[in-house]
Amino acid sequence: MQPVFVLVHSPSVGPSTWRPVTEHLVAAGYRARVPSLLHVGAGPAPFWPRVVDAVRDDVREVPAGSPLVLVAHSNAGLFLPAIRSGLDRPVTASVFVDAALPARTGPTPVAPPELLEFLRPKAVNGRLPRWTDWWDEADVARMFCDPQMRQKVVEEQPALPLSYYEQHIPVPDGWDDHPCSYVLFGPPYDGIADEARQRGWRVAHLPGAHLHQIVDPAGTARHLVELSTP
Repeated sequence: MQPVFVLVHSPSVGPSTWRPVTEHLVAAGYRARVPSLLHVGAGPAPFWPRVVDAVRDDVREVPAGSPLVLVAHSNAGLFLPAIRSGLDRPVTASVFVDAALPARTGPTPVAPPELLEFLRPKAVNGRLPRWTDWWDEADVARMFCDPQMRQKVVEEQPALPLSYYEQHIPVPDGWDDHPCSYVLFGPPYDGIADEARQRGWRVAHLPGAHLHQIVDPAGTARHLVELSTP
């Protein structure tokens, strides 16, 4: 039975960052889902259980017994162990795409101290600007090749509370009881890709900026299929 790809977007952006890849997977004969995490920043902390609930609720529409491939981009990688442990479906592979890695043992902070130091002055009444508003225009522009896609991604982004980045996410024992792998786009995630290699994971390199999955969705989909195949 072919697996169902469950593409988890970073809560800092939105599901449109995975839509083009989904279209290529479906065109190739695979099933794919993109759970929306846009609501996870609403209400008080903790936030990570809402991420787990959103993915679990979404995959309830997948027929029982269908194997899943979990795919996480950016800081969604930190949630993947909790997601994996919260599912009652078989998971045959997990793929981290230009993503942060959970600690070998938890809990894992969403943001390291230097990022929190960068973010705290940006917060107004405890809430941050949208992710693309953190960076210079030149850095943002190089992540997009299509003005319409840029508009869609930018407008969809939530304004997350600072407390989202201050949370710690549990790393349940045994979450990685299946093959895990990594797709690197480029710096600053090259060091994280090295860590994935040290964990014995397969690593593929698809050169590009951090949102390269919307620039080269066909190449990204191809790597997901290859890395999730034994």
